[in-house]
Amino acid sequence: MRSLRDLAPNPRRRPGALLLALALPLAGCAADPGRPGATPPASSPTAAGATATAGPGTRERIRVDGRTRDYLLHRPAGAGPRPLVVAFHGRGSDAAGLREQTRLEKAAAARGMLVAYPEGLGRGWGAGTWKTKRRPDPGLDVRFTEALVGHLVRTGLADPERVYVAGFSNGGSMALRVAAERPGLVAGAASVSGQLPSGAAAVEPTGPVPVMVVYGADDPVRPLAGWPSPPPDPEEPILPTRSARDSAEAFAAAGRAGRPVTERERGYDRTVWRLGGDPAGTVQLLVVHDAGHTWPGSSLTPPTGFGRTSGALDATGTVLDFFAAGR
Repeated sequence: MRSLRDLAPNPRRRPGALLLALALPLAGCAADPGRPGATPPASSPTAAGATATAGPGTRERIRVDGRTRDYLLHRPAGAGPRPLVVAFHGRGSDAAGLREQTRLEKAAAARGMLVAYPEGLGRGWGAGTWKTKRRPDPGLDVRFTEALVGHLVRTGLADPERVYVAGFSNGGSMALRVAAERPGLVAGAASVSGQLPSGAAAVEPTGPVPVMVVYGADDPVRPLAGWPSPPPDPEEPILPTRSARDSAEAFAAAGRAGRPVTERERGYDRTVWRLGGDPAGTVQLLVVHDAGHTWPGSSLTPPTGFGRTSGALDATGTVLDFFAAGR
C-alpha cells in the first residue's frame, strides 16, 4: 500500500495528478449503501466509498469493509492540517474511557494536535494476526485505521507527515501492530501497558518507526516479561505477547538501531535505541517503578487488581513530546 503522505492535498501538484491520487482506494475499504443509517448527515467521501463526518469534539462515523465504525474526534483551534494522534482504548473499555483515563485531547490541543479515539469492535482490538471466532478477519482493525487516517488527510484535517498512533493495554498492542505493519502510514507510535503479540498471533516490525513503550514494572495483568502462554478465554482468546523489552528491541532491529543506553530517572528507567539513518528517531522503553497495568499520571482510579498508578511520570505529556521530537 502507498503511504498516506502520497495522497495528501498538495498545492504544488498538478490538479490532474491530485485528483487521481485522491481517487485511489485504500485496500480493504468498501461502501455498503444498502445498510440503514450507513451514511450520517453532512458526510464527506473518503477512501473506497467510505463516508465520515468531521467536527470539533464530536462522535463521528466511517464506513469500512461494510461496517459503520465510530470514533471521537477532537480538533484544536485554528485551520489547516494538524498532527494527528489516533488513540486506541484498552480491552473492555471504549473511546470515552480512554479519553477520561488519559486526557490526551487536552494536552494535544495545547500542542496543536488533532486526536481521534476510534471504537473497537466488541470493546477490543485485533492486535494480533491470529484468526479467532470473534475476529475471523485479523486485519480488519488495521484497515479501519488506514481508512480513518486517509479520511482525515483527504479532508485537510490531518498532516500526512505527522500521523501517530498510541494506545493502552490491548490498544497499545494495536498501536504497535499498526506501526509494525504500516511503517509508511505513521511517523511514530506509543504503547502504554501493551506489548507485541507473539506465537500464533505474532506481529513483526517491517520498517523503521520511532516507538515508545511505557510499562509498569509491577504489572499484574500483563507482566513486564511478557505472557507467552496466557490461559484460554472462551469468549476472546488472550493473545500471547513478547516482553516489553523484546517488543522495543524488535522495532530497534527493524530500524537498524545502535546499541541501547539505559539511564535511571526519577521513578522510572529509560532505555534508548537510536535509529540508523534518522538522527532524531529513537525507540524508547520506559519501565516505571512501583506501577501496575495503568496509565502513569492518570487521575482515574484503576480497576481492582490492576495495580498502582505511578505519579512519577506524566505518560500523556511524555508520549506527545516524544511524537513532537521526531519531526
